[in-house]
Amino acid sequence: MSDHEQDVPLAIQRTTEKNLMVFSGRAHPSLATAIADGLGSQVVPTEAYEFANGELYVRYSESVRGCDAFVIQAHTAPINTWLMEHLIMVDALKRASAKRITVVLPFYGYARQDKKHRGREPISARLMADLFKTAGADRLMAVDLHTAQIQGFFDGPVDHLMAMPILADYVRDKYGDEDLVVVSPDAGRIKVAEQWAERLGNRPLAFIHKTRDITRPNESVANRVIGEVEGRMCVLVDDMIDSGGTICKAAEAIMAQGAKGVIIAATHGILSGPASERLRDSVAREVILTDTLPIAEDRQFETLTVLPIAPLLSRAIREVFEDGSVTSMFDGRA
Repeated sequence: MSDHEQDVPLAIQRTTEKNLMVFSGRAHPSLATAIADGLGSQVVPTEAYEFANGELYVRYSESVRGCDAFVIQAHTAPINTWLMEHLIMVDALKRASAKRITVVLPFYGYARQDKKHRGREPISARLMADLFKTAGADRLMAVDLHTAQIQGFFDGPVDHLMAMPILADYVRDKYGDEDLVVVSPDAGRIKVAEQWAERLGNRPLAFIHKTRDITRPNESVANRVIGEVEGRMCVLVDDMIDSGGTICKAAEAIMAQGAKGVIIAATHGILSGPASERLRDSVAREVILTDTLPIAEDRQFETLTVLPIAPLLSRAIREVFEDGSVTSMFDGRA
């Protein structure tokens, strides 16, 4: 310690030191704990509960003044409750003088409402970004946004992480000896499928031509497969599985074209309603997800594999905290 530092009171010295603190909502605490473990840290104890009328209350059990805060919440069902808790947590950090607040959204809620399909519709994904900015967020971190344009909705840095390397490496290690073809569930996700194909060793591509009635959510018709899938093992990739209807119909269309088998891989397992039963009874040999969202034990099934996302998030948080490069984690693609 220099002579000058010795003359500075210890309390003032501490305010100049970088201090990483991890905070978690109640939606998916095991994920936050795993992320904190990867950082060699702990989740800050938090008091949180509902009043009789459903209003939420949050208070941190220790000082957060001057910290670099990373506040984690899974936007799972009931999504509006956990979203509101997330916003309140950010507000509490701002009012308690946290130095920088990074909102960690393993799954970005309302991401599918990123544009207007018809008149008088909201753009709820933009509203989400505005709400977090108003609450006091300085930065957002999310995994596999439904569309890349959401990065432009937030007035500040957005770290867009990709789970594709985790999922693709698992598929390559287990099915690499097969004659693989990567299948996109629609034409709009071809770019992601191309990255999968490259990661798996420059495999061929195919996609599902489908139609969707915009007035009927979670429903689409898989019309036909564009590309050669006959006799091949097909890797059907998507960013999320909600009700499971669309992805299961796509798998059936692939098998109807003479495919050897279908593997379904997606980042976010929303698994609403009958999704688990549909996937369990589908033609897919294996369904591969990450744990960006909690998957209850009664929603799991024999052919389901859940890969941990915590190592990816821990590394990204470390890069942000140390002013490193998140983009370097994905060969400049993030």
